[in-house]
Amino acid sequence: MRHPLLTKYLFAKTIVIDEGYSDEIRWQDKLHFEDVDESTFLKELGWVILTSGMKTEVISNRFYKISDCFYNWVSARKIWENSTSCLDRALRLFHHKLKITAIISAAEQVAKIGFAKLKQAIQKDPINTLRMFKFIGPITAFHLAKNIGIPIAKPDRHLQRIARLEGYNDVQEFCRDIAEMSGDKIQVVDVVLWRYATIEPNYLRIFSIINCN
Repeated sequence: MRHPLLTKYLFAKTIVIDEGYSDEIRWQDKLHFEDVDESTFLKELGWVILTSGMKTEVISNRFYKISDCFYNWVSARKIWENSTSCLDRALRLFHHKLKITAIISAAEQVAKIGFAKLKQAIQKDPINTLRMFKFIGPITAFHLAKNIGIPIAKPDRHLQRIARLEGYNDVQEFCRDIAEMSGDKIQVVDVVLWRYATIEPNYLRIFSIINCN
């Protein structure tokens, strides 16, 4: 007999796919930290900095153009050495100077440390290492780690609520158990449950009903 938690997860996954978000699932499934290069890291770091405390839709509509302001994340040194140009161009598109300067500051840090050395540090201690960057806090560090292929879940309010409903105090343990039951990566479990919660406002009630059944 299928575990009730797996039933609920597969239900949520079906809804997410039916709503047109299968690309998000495929993206997380294909992510491997070993394959992440400097450009990919800078892009994901920039994305998480910009979306911190904001709805993703606000940034997604302009991220392509903002990326162009940072030379499409070609290298940290390129951004650092052209910081004035990057700042001026990006501020015309997104009027949040602290976040734009945070990206430039992050590029300087990456350039000075060296990406190979930074990647080794992330591999050993992802959350604490990523928190060295501005706007990368105790929750967003998990977001960034997940987006660069670290097998981890972001303990945001949606996942915390679902985990508590299922009797878990730890989002990581919760997502890990589902991953083991489903065969999906932890990052995939994360994105499925998070996306489902953004699609269905009454997600907790629905999961409770499935519990009863």
